[in-house]
Order: sequence, then structure tokens, then C-alpha cells
Amino acid sequence: MPLPALPWDGGCRCGAVRFRVSMPPLFTAVCHCTGCQRMTASAYSTTLAVPQDGFAVTEGETVIGGLHGERLHHQHCDRCKSWLFTTFEPATGFVNVRATMLDDPSWFTPFIENYTSEALPWARVDAPHSFEKFPPMEQYQPLLAEFASTCR
Repeated sequence: MPLPALPWDGGCRCGAVRFRVSMPPLFTAVCHCTGCQRMTASAYSTTLAVPQDGFAVTEGETVIGGLHGERLHHQHCDRCKSWLFTTFEPATGFVNVRATMLDDPSWFTPFIENYTSEALPWARVDAPHSFEKFPPMEQYQPLLAEFASTCR
């Protein structure tokens, strides 16, 4: 899966918040959990796991929406309420960017399909890797290496 040339720009529906991705993602995914279904008002959420140093908000400011927990921070535009990305506490080294918020998401292909246990029966995708929940921690390094090798 070849990736388009960086940087990639994106933003919310109303344009008040803009962001830039300047490093390739560690992986791409969709999540079928009921939380993501409700946050997107759709069958699943799309994700680019982007290194923190390769992501920046370039215009506007975000607010926390969705869950207001101590670990996950779902970042939204305060004006149009679009869910743009998720940060983690403590920092994990990456930001989960909603792929559909890119100006051109047409190249996006999910590499991992998470939470198939909660997927709507008609909404499964053809990802190379599928998991009933999230991948076990010991599988992440091989998955990251495989994803990187397929994007060259």
C-alpha cells in the first residue's frame, strides 16, 4: 500500500481546526467498538496512528469530547463538534488521527480491524489483520514492522 507524499493536511467539517501530518503512520486501522460507532454516528472509526512528532494542529484549538476520562482525550472542534484525533495520557508516542478528517483520505486502507466482536454484521472491512478486541501487546511490534514494510 503506497502512501501519498507527505505532508497531509486535514481539518474539521467547518474548517475552524486544521492539522498537518508530517510523518508516516505507524499503522492504519478501523475500530468497530460501540463507543467508536456512537462517536462517529457510523459503523466504525478510522485511524492513522501518527508519531506525536509528526502531528500538529496548525489552526484553531480543540476541546475534549466523547469520553472525559483520565487516559483518553478525544479531541473535537468546539464549533462543529467533529472528532479529529485522540491523545493519550500518559503519552504513548503517537496520536490517533481520524483518517476521514484528512483533506484527501482516498488512499486510506485499514491494515488492522479492531473490535470485530462488536462489529455490525454488514460493516466488516478487508483488513489484513482482524482482532476481536485490540491486538495483544506482544503482537504490536510485528504488526508495526509489517505495516512499515508494505508502505515502501
